[in-house]
Amino acid sequence: MQSNEANLDPNKDDLPLRANTNHMLVKHYVLDLEVHFDRKTISGNIVLFLEPGKGALAESSDADLELGKAELEEIPEADPSYTSLSSSEQSNLEAQHQFCLSEPAGSQTAATVENSDDKQVGEHDTESWEEEDTCKDFTLVLDCCDLTVLKVEEVDVASVPGMKVLLNDCEQPPQAGRLSFTLVERLLALSSARWQEQHDFYRQCSTAPCPRGAAPLSFHTDSWSLQLRKRGLHSPYDFPRVLRIWYETQPAGASVRWTRTQDGRCCVYTMGSPINNRALFPCQEPPVAMSTWQATVRAPSENTALLSGENQAVPVQEDSGLSRWTYYVTMPMPASTFTLAVGQWQEAWVKPLTGVHVLTEANNSGSEASTSDGSSLDKVDHRADQSSQGAPAGGDEGNCSHMDYPCRYTLDQARREAVIPHRVFSPASLLQQVEAKVLPLLPACLAAAHSVLGVHPFSHLDVLIVPSGFSSLGMASPHIAFLSQSVLAGPRDLSGARLCHEIAHAWFGLAIGARDWTEEWISEGFATFLEDVLWAKVQKLSQGEEEERLHLRALLRWRRLHDELQNSEQELQILRPHKESTGVVSESGASTVKHGLNPDKPFMQVHYLKGYFLLKFLAGFTGHEQFLAFLRLFVRTYHGQLVLSQDFLQMLLDHFPDMKRRGLSLRGIYADWLDAPGIPKWLWEESAAWLQTPLVAEVQQEVTKWIHFMRSHRKGAKRKRGEPSSLKVNFKEVSVLLFIYLFIYLFIDNTLTAHLQHIPSTDTDTLSVLTVASRTLPRLTVNSLSRCESYI
Repeated sequence: MQSNEANLDPNKDDLPLRANTNHMLVKHYVLDLEVHFDRKTISGNIVLFLEPGKGALAESSDADLELGKAELEEIPEADPSYTSLSSSEQSNLEAQHQFCLSEPAGSQTAATVENSDDKQVGEHDTESWEEEDTCKDFTLVLDCCDLTVLKVEEVDVASVPGMKVLLNDCEQPPQAGRLSFTLVERLLALSSARWQEQHDFYRQCSTAPCPRGAAPLSFHTDSWSLQLRKRGLHSPYDFPRVLRIWYETQPAGASVRWTRTQDGRCCVYTMGSPINNRALFPCQEPPVAMSTWQATVRAPSENTALLSGENQAVPVQEDSGLSRWTYYVTMPMPASTFTLAVGQWQEAWVKPLTGVHVLTEANNSGSEASTSDGSSLDKVDHRADQSSQGAPAGGDEGNCSHMDYPCRYTLDQARREAVIPHRVFSPASLLQQVEAKVLPLLPACLAAAHSVLGVHPFSHLDVLIVPSGFSSLGMASPHIAFLSQSVLAGPRDLSGARLCHEIAHAWFGLAIGARDWTEEWISEGFATFLEDVLWAKVQKLSQGEEEERLHLRALLRWRRLHDELQNSEQELQILRPHKESTGVVSESGASTVKHGLNPDKPFMQVHYLKGYFLLKFLAGFTGHEQFLAFLRLFVRTYHGQLVLSQDFLQMLLDHFPDMKRRGLSLRGIYADWLDAPGIPKWLWEESAAWLQTPLVAEVQQEVTKWIHFMRSHRKGAKRKRGEPSSLKVNFKEVSVLLFIYLFIYLFIDNTLTAHLQHIPSTDTDTLSVLTVASRTLPRLTVNSLSRCESYI
């Protein structure tokens, strides 16, 4: 039965998540894709391994189930007889059904579709598809947009050699006609200890033929979904458990960005756009649809393919001239976290330059080394076999509460691994900057994250400097992070803080995700809060210095948030727009992301900043160090799971009962921070206190110097006899944070505007002083300043 939600006409600003995940869940994807730069498409097939969802019973009556079983029992037992054939007999049988065999990726031809029965394969017109609704066949709904679907077919898993080993410990033999169903159930149920065997079976199944005599499935696409049916099947329990979808992306698909690198070479990468990956492959987008995947990508051999996968893949050269890259993941993740980037990237290498630390076999006995700017960083090994770091205080022992998968939290080596293996890629023209600014910082940032949050959830990290058209400063995915080239400009504070932000997402946003995408603060607010903590540890600041920096950053973010809330719709200022309905989905599992398609939303920072201030507010009740210890406990408890705001807040209140005695409650936090627009009262009061910090006072002293200088050079002003020249004013060199605040204080607040307009154009002394003063400040362009302000 097709759910009503499949025909939703969503509000223009809401992103529809159409997949009926309550009826059927995709547990594993196998992608086999080829990148075509000449026509800006990606073609191939995706194989889905399915399992009936928790709401599948509501989709079918007992009578439907009995009818389905009776019909199956009347069908010749194709699956068992097929697997009982010898290898040569199977080969002969497969040759007779060549139209069902999997072609190599990208070889699907138009003739295959044109020669098929339009009633069975192809995109039906809306009227004929709706007429089929009267038959009450079960419809599998996938999220899909801007894809050309060519064919959908079921896969005969029973034909895979060796699959019958999965039946060895079955208490009862499979029911007649249900062998393939049982095999898939057994395959999906394999324990995490057998994940390699499981993935090998997934791979073999992905290239298996169709069942004997099986016709392709009917399918229909609309603006937001791909809908699949097999005629005569009324129940999810009788629906094929393994499907292969042949498709091709479209050049203008919103999930994929075709562009050129900074070197002018063609490249493609996933956008992380509001519609996620549905224009890259048909999938289930709701975050509850947690799945694993493995992917093979073919591309011209001069390219490097980077994916969000656990395998640091080495390409295989094919006779066609293409290179084949293979990646996989074993931690179940939402499909939106799949990431792809293919281009002529170059890998950066640490070079033993003067003043730049690099750990080698010869010098690994020391504990610290100096960087080019004189600061001290932990000496850490970024090699693939690094495992010498001590276990974090308190350990990460305890039972995992997530679904079964090979979890790093259970491994002693992972607990000791402060710095996971990592690589950095960029276009060749940026390689020197990357090697100087990004790569040397990465080990220290990883070590800082480990010291605060514990076990790295992922086994390695690739970092890619993406093309200039990238719409944000960074994006984190499992095992890979994208960084904007903007982080290469200015001092290392910018690149270091952004690295810490994206690294923090491995814990908050990936290992722990939001069950409702409207609660973005669970990811972005936490990463913003933690980037300050991690970067302070990298810089080895004292407690007092760290506190001063945190206050100054808070003041800058407060200014940004205040301005944003003054110039945005109130509906977009709410962190929990679904309020009490947060996490609620329809009977089928379909839902919408509130304001998910609003064009203004991607440019807003409210989830970052208001979420950050909420965490800062809560930390004020517990104490900074105690709050960080709680975050580590929260990670150990909830890693591998999806959460809602109340999961975090309730655990916090339970862990610190004194917070309740001081009047803090879930209802109060919702009312003040999550369910209402505007600025909470606490933030108004606290921001006034931040203005009294020593660093702010330092900026104000510099402002006084500037104002005095401008007044003395105002048009018509005369210097008194004996008064020293303003050229001798000692403008202090300040850090990048102070400079940003100075810039905001002086120019955005128009503090100097009135004075600047009185400076005569012929006043070379003033111009000279401005030049000298600017050289004492960090050399940031106007564009860099704009990026700095938007970042903080």
